[in-house]
Amino acid sequence: SAKDMKHRLGFLLQKSDSCDYSSSQGKKEKLSSSQRLNQEEVRKWAESLENLIHHDRGLAAFRAFLKSEYSEENIEFWVSCEEYKKTKSPAKLSPKARKIYDEFISVQATKEVNLDSCTREKTSHNMLEPTLSCFDEAQRKIFTLMEKDSYRRFLKSPYYLDLVSPPGAGCGPKNCKRNHTHSLDCNSNIISQCA
Repeated sequence: SAKDMKHRLGFLLQKSDSCDYSSSQGKKEKLSSSQRLNQEEVRKWAESLENLIHHDRGLAAFRAFLKSEYSEENIEFWVSCEEYKKTKSPAKLSPKARKIYDEFISVQATKEVNLDSCTREKTSHNMLEPTLSCFDEAQRKIFTLMEKDSYRRFLKSPYYLDLVSPPGAGCGPKNCKRNHTHSLDCNSNIISQCA
């Protein structure tokens, strides 16, 4: 709804305003070396979506980017599937599977992911007797969708570009095409908030 969209935009604007202040000298000094991102690791995120989402800070940055595009359901589904596959108790499989299905796959899902009817039908059938692999095909499809679409946009976004540029490069006219960017420290701050 329009009201919901207005609320979300207001929230995002507040978050970017608070970001301006987090790049102040006092905040920079508070960031420990362990919170700073290794530039080599950040560059590896551009090699594959897998490298990005298997790194805690990379996953948090990608999730923050998807939230800005109102499409975080894809990464949330992928993460839920990863957690589901770690389920050790057979008794917990069915309720966990049902929760994921109801949240992301069913027709009335609150965070419905974009699956073709064949995959959706197969996953529905898998729900009759849930196994650790019952979401594998749906998870693969969503991974491919993110890889071909949102991952490419992420690599061109400030969420990534501001992290990969060397500290102190700043936002000069040569290396910044927009008026306002988040600094490295600021993005690290956003990522740690989202992680």
